[in-house]
Amino acid sequence: MRRSQLIPWKAAGRVSEQMVDGDDVVRATGWVFNNATGESLTMAEFVDTGDHEVPAYLETFGRRQPENQDRTLVEIGAGIGRMTCAFTREFGSVIACDLDAGFLERCHETVGRFGKVERLRTLEVADGRSLDLPDDAADVAFSYITLQHCTHDDALSLAGEAVRVIKPGGSVMLNFRGPANADVVLVPAGAAVRALYRIPKFGSWLSRQRAATRIAWQVSRLHPGEVVQRLGPQLDEIELWVNPASKLRTDGVELRTFEGINDNHWWLVARRAAR
Repeated sequence: MRRSQLIPWKAAGRVSEQMVDGDDVVRATGWVFNNATGESLTMAEFVDTGDHEVPAYLETFGRRQPENQDRTLVEIGAGIGRMTCAFTREFGSVIACDLDAGFLERCHETVGRFGKVERLRTLEVADGRSLDLPDDAADVAFSYITLQHCTHDDALSLAGEAVRVIKPGGSVMLNFRGPANADVVLVPAGAAVRALYRIPKFGSWLSRQRAATRIAWQVSRLHPGEVVQRLGPQLDEIELWVNPASKLRTDGVELRTFEGINDNHWWLVARRAAR
């Protein structure tokens, strides 16, 4: 049985497969990845947003280093390559992971136009919760605006996988959405919309509607304390990064702030401990 939280991504993936070129894909599905809409959008503009965000986050987290040219990065939730292009310029090798094969085909095309495609490998996350990679396969794991769209257990599983696949001393930079007062409405509403996706024909149409899908994406919220409790024994130098206005805190974890972080988001930044 299809898990309902995956349906909007699969629907957008099918739409992307029907498009003639990347510009059409951005106009049809760009809002899935960076909330941009408009008939005049281009793939170049879409990628440009990632070109600005990638170095900003790497610099902020202290992970933008010349040595990255010899390192491998795993990107969990690559989509059609908005940030992947920049990662292929920053790192010697990039493994772009997503649950939809159609997105990954477009990601390869996007990087071919705007990045360094010879540095790219794609990986389908078919079950939505595990990475088909061996231990110690990479130096860095990065995920942005992906884990909040997974179920609670899938998000924790993918976070654990991110830690598993990096080498001791390697870095994780994982973005989550934390609990908020509005969740008392948003999370149940998301579950209700996802239930409607299972209605024949109507569900297929609904999963392609932007307003409905934005509600359906409200799947899980994770408090930093829960994630740190699960992953902390495997990590060193753990930092919690939040917006200065955020009230999220976790005992025993260094708090860092960055105005570029969404008020409702938080980042786990840490190094893999020795095994």
